[in-house]
Amino acid sequence: MSLENLKKTPLNAAHRELGGKMVDFGGWDMPVQYPGGVIEEHMRTRTRSALFDVSHMGEIWVEGPDAIPFVNKLTTNDVRNLVDGQAQYSALTNSSGGVVDDLLVHRFGPEKLLLVVNAATTDKDWDWVSTHKGDENVTLQNASPDYCQIAIQGPEAQSILQKLTETKLDAIKYYHFETGKVAGVESIIARTGYTGEDGFEVYAAPEFAVHLWNEMLETGNYGKDGGILPAGLAARNTLRLESGMSLYGHELSDTITPLEANLGWITKLQKGDFTGCDALKRQKEEGLNRRLVGFEMIDRGIGRDDHDVYVNDQKVGYVTSGSPAPFLKKNIGLAFLPVEFANIGQEIKIDVRGKHLSAAVVPTPFYKRAK
Repeated sequence: MSLENLKKTPLNAAHRELGGKMVDFGGWDMPVQYPGGVIEEHMRTRTRSALFDVSHMGEIWVEGPDAIPFVNKLTTNDVRNLVDGQAQYSALTNSSGGVVDDLLVHRFGPEKLLLVVNAATTDKDWDWVSTHKGDENVTLQNASPDYCQIAIQGPEAQSILQKLTETKLDAIKYYHFETGKVAGVESIIARTGYTGEDGFEVYAAPEFAVHLWNEMLETGNYGKDGGILPAGLAARNTLRLESGMSLYGHELSDTITPLEANLGWITKLQKGDFTGCDALKRQKEEGLNRRLVGFEMIDRGIGRDDHDVYVNDQKVGYVTSGSPAPFLKKNIGLAFLPVEFANIGQEIKIDVRGKHLSAAVVPTPFYKRAK
């Protein structure tokens, strides 16, 4: 897609001013990294703090007396378990149990939910949600253009953000949120993220994006030794991989079920009927044919996305995501394997440019932060 046709977040010019290397990401013009490089951005997120522009993500409001039962019939997790100010990780599933998208569901009240969906699938998700509305008494709004979203992540994220808001951040538990002002701007402040670190995702009107971004950089001492760094898509990917988090289009898709992707914990098969429930119950009863596993390279080399996986010289699976893990200083990845080979310690071979390199199945997540 040509540059002129790419969608741009409100921070596009800011990324360019900071020297961001821009790439086409699902039709969006996004920074993949900044001049300091991916490893520095990754390590700063793990040890201090980093700032991510995630304004390309989609937002869908569901409001009305039937908001909770409507979203509950479309998603795998149980929306009824949420209290006001709480979010949950969930999935939209199709009739065969495949994942239409993974998403966050935020409860603002008994009749008001906010769905936050992936950027590349926002239009698909909006079509899915709106066409599955039956006679439920709900109003749907694709509010994606109405929000910027900035993620501040890392051990110092709370102390930096607290200087910009009167909202008591230590009172916001993980996967909860508040509304309040950040740098004078009305915002949604959610204790969520995609890095495996503590942190917050701040939603606000797009015209305030540059102001919020600059205030967070300045407050985090950007440009000074150990200060906050802007981070791009590459570091976001290595951080989520170290933390064993799925990426839609890799570990999840229309033909991959949440059970296969180790997301049984967000798949509440006893909650009552939802789209794909019968197929998922059947899959659980009959047993999985394949399962997502973590692996660590034994031989020198990197098992990359889509590389074939072999056991006893037979091709048995494929790598969904693979890269060096900067914090762990290992080469790691996720792969789908037949269940008989999906055991911790199983040795596998990964085809890396024609060479079958040794790797071993290991527990996930590869990295877990100290609480």
